[in-house]
Amino acid sequence: MEKIHKLIYSALAAAIMLSPASAMADDDNTAVADTLGNEVQLAFRSASPEDIFGGVSQVNVQELQKKSYTTYSLSNMQSLVPGYNGQLWNMGAALVLVDGVPRDADNVIPEEIETITFLKGAQAVVLYGSTASNGAILISTKRGRNAALEVSVRGDVSLYTPKSYPKYLGAAEYMTLYNEARRNDGLSPAFTDTDIYNYASGKNPWRYPDINFFSDDYLRNHSWRYEGQAQFTGGGKFATFYALVGLYHSDDILNFGEGKNNGTTRLNVRGNIDLRLNDWVTGWVNTSATFYDNRSDLSNYWSESSTMRPTVPGAAPLVPLIPLDAIEEGDENSWILVNNSRYVVDGRYLLGGTQLHQTNPFAAMYVGGYSKWTSRQLQFDAGIRLGLDKLLPGLRFVARGAVDYNTSYTTSINNTYATYQASWSHYNGKDMITDITKFGNDLSSGVQNISNSAERQTLMFSGQFDYKNRFNDVHGVEANLIAHGYKRTITGQYHRTTNASLALRAAYNYDSRYYAEFNGAINHSAKFAPGHRNGFSPVGSLGWRISQEDFLRDSPVVDELRLNVTYGKILQDIDIDGYYLYDNKFTADGDWWGWNDAHKGIQTFVSRQGANPDLTFVKRKEFNAGLETSLWNGTLKATAEFFTIDTDGLPVRATEFYPSYLFTGWPNSSFVPWINYGKQRRTGFDLGLAAKHRFGDVTLSLGANVMYTTAKNIRVSETVEYDWQRSEGAAVDAMRGYRCLGFFKDEAEIATSAVINNNTKPGDLKYEDVNKDGIIDSRDQVVIGRWGAPWTYGFNFTAEYKGFTLFVAGSGNAGGTAVMDNTYAWVYGDRKYSDIVRGRWTPETAATATYPRLTTQSGDLNFVTSDFWTFSSDAFYLNQVQLTYNFPARWFRDKFVKGLDVYVNGNDLLMACSHRKYRETNVGMAPQMRSYNLGVKINF
Repeated sequence: MEKIHKLIYSALAAAIMLSPASAMADDDNTAVADTLGNEVQLAFRSASPEDIFGGVSQVNVQELQKKSYTTYSLSNMQSLVPGYNGQLWNMGAALVLVDGVPRDADNVIPEEIETITFLKGAQAVVLYGSTASNGAILISTKRGRNAALEVSVRGDVSLYTPKSYPKYLGAAEYMTLYNEARRNDGLSPAFTDTDIYNYASGKNPWRYPDINFFSDDYLRNHSWRYEGQAQFTGGGKFATFYALVGLYHSDDILNFGEGKNNGTTRLNVRGNIDLRLNDWVTGWVNTSATFYDNRSDLSNYWSESSTMRPTVPGAAPLVPLIPLDAIEEGDENSWILVNNSRYVVDGRYLLGGTQLHQTNPFAAMYVGGYSKWTSRQLQFDAGIRLGLDKLLPGLRFVARGAVDYNTSYTTSINNTYATYQASWSHYNGKDMITDITKFGNDLSSGVQNISNSAERQTLMFSGQFDYKNRFNDVHGVEANLIAHGYKRTITGQYHRTTNASLALRAAYNYDSRYYAEFNGAINHSAKFAPGHRNGFSPVGSLGWRISQEDFLRDSPVVDELRLNVTYGKILQDIDIDGYYLYDNKFTADGDWWGWNDAHKGIQTFVSRQGANPDLTFVKRKEFNAGLETSLWNGTLKATAEFFTIDTDGLPVRATEFYPSYLFTGWPNSSFVPWINYGKQRRTGFDLGLAAKHRFGDVTLSLGANVMYTTAKNIRVSETVEYDWQRSEGAAVDAMRGYRCLGFFKDEAEIATSAVINNNTKPGDLKYEDVNKDGIIDSRDQVVIGRWGAPWTYGFNFTAEYKGFTLFVAGSGNAGGTAVMDNTYAWVYGDRKYSDIVRGRWTPETAATATYPRLTTQSGDLNFVTSDFWTFSSDAFYLNQVQLTYNFPARWFRDKFVKGLDVYVNGNDLLMACSHRKYRETNVGMAPQMRSYNLGVKINF
């Protein structure tokens, strides 16, 4: 039997080692089953991993940071955590709590985090109430310890390089194709052949400009980020502390004008103190302050780059700069303008402009001014624990409170500036400026403007009694009675965001083998009418620790094997958009009613919604089952979870259920109320594997996780004419559009086909007339894909050899559909032309065309959602590769420096997918970036 075990072990280990798809994290940071004995943070408590059943994953970030440096708290988590892809079980935005307080995940950096726990199942989140019904993410910051002072310093420098820029057509090609578009529309050309030749020749870029927003004239090929952090830990018997001071600064790739000064600076300070007054009174105090400043130009450079055409028919071309050496010496009027200008760039150029572009991104970049967004976040929380064993063994009381303030505002210097348009003439063999027209005036008030002031305040309090005891070393009993709530006030929002509940947890286990647990919460919500603001959320679960049975207790193969099932209902209000949906709503709607000839119009009030005092909570009804195992002393670990979740009672305004006279077109009014009617069902599973083995001096850890989810509409308020229009029974994220049959070849084909409108011409897209009525309209739209990806996965790999550690993280998705529908892909009217239009349809390219005919008209013929524009969103991402070297400890014995790590990494290195170029190209915004980092960490 022992030989068989060894044979199975060797074969399985080899298979895992050879298969990159099975990569998973090592014991230090695996989310499959944390090392037994380490406490896992849960809702209002912590527990040993062997006593946790289903719906929970934890990552030890403190250990992860030793081999994976990141700048965002949740970076690479899809590669580590089953059931997470930015959401938990694809349910929506999860509640994020930092040290038990609702806070932002991006306001805490990885270096100050100890662990992150992902709560997915209903039994794991119900105690938090409604706001956690999409799951919860618990971020726990580092604590001090009873030891001498320890100091560590980390420094990093990162290089960011753009992945891709949009490729727009140059001036001459744009003019040529724009003329073609006008001919397609039966219009005369907008540009002459001479115009096109002059722009194509490049002989005078000041007179015939060909602006490339993404050239080296305006952009650097990289930007930098610098970061430094210092940590301090220590303490004694009665107090321990952890402190961190961190600073980073990042700059911009813009390389002219105010763009060179763009950048972000962030200073953060944290202090956590744990106190021990005596054996039965302990407490803690946590504080954090973040100072954030972002300086940016006022040019709207990136958005203008996607809209500003190379030249405009009938208008002068925009020239960013006008060279002074091209102005005719005898042109006194022009030189007077030059000499009176406040802004002469580099002493050689005036700011260019035209009647159409009197203000433009280039001039604004140089002299328009700048803005600075300032944010200050102050966070404070404290708590006390009272051991009440003298009253009842195993009883304690815990209370905590928090106050967070977040303020932000924008300051700016806004300059008014003049721009100039040059008039050119050609004589004596060269082009000369013979006249200059001025637009606007140079004005600078020197006043610092303040705007966008905002404030957010969060208040939180909770109190709880905890009971935990074991009788006869067999019967384990636990109970928690919790009252908690928080409210958040945000500038501009009339009603505060609130959450309050009274929760109870009762758990029993027999001999650490059979587990039963009940969690219940009385939830309160101000979003409903009085009398309907409270509801009860019960969740029950059962667990069986099979490995503790006699037939497995001494197994040389199975270390841990657990099975659990859960069923419950959580009442939630996060799907209720706003307050007072239960009440009548009236609004003032102008002057349209007259009582007599003397008063032609008076202010009127119009009904916007009817009342429904019975509007109540949406119900999350969940069943989940899970299996978890650890084999061969932790060499192989695995988890599997299946879940089905019904979201019942989603609020809708079901006009189908009410007579038509309750809602009118003019005046636009409605007496239709909101009702709890909609229902969706989400079904899926997640799997996680982790394997680790040592080969001499080499230790390899691999892991993988995969999640599948699908969401279907079970009940929808709708009236449809055809079955294919139904949302009921279809995927929640169904993509609807037309089925494309290719291009219309000629007028004869158009005459015998269904069309969208009578402007259809050869080269337009042809669509399937699904209902055979001879017209293409919304009734012919069918499901052509899914917006979301039902399959998501992640993997990670760690190789350790002596002092070297290699870490690789990747993730991906499959089964989804994407659509090319931005201004880069959909070019019509007066939009800027991208290189994608080179594949346009013409009579000569009819057999090979990849793009509809060009048009200066609207886009309702070709630029609508259809499967012509869709593509698979399947993708694999190589998120990070890092190599770390930990210098030998013997080098630092009896030295001031106790340890030294150096590391290099690359982030967002690769995307393997279809349409990669398109997907890596940002349009109208700063580019996507790859980053390369060099870092060092020193322990003292």
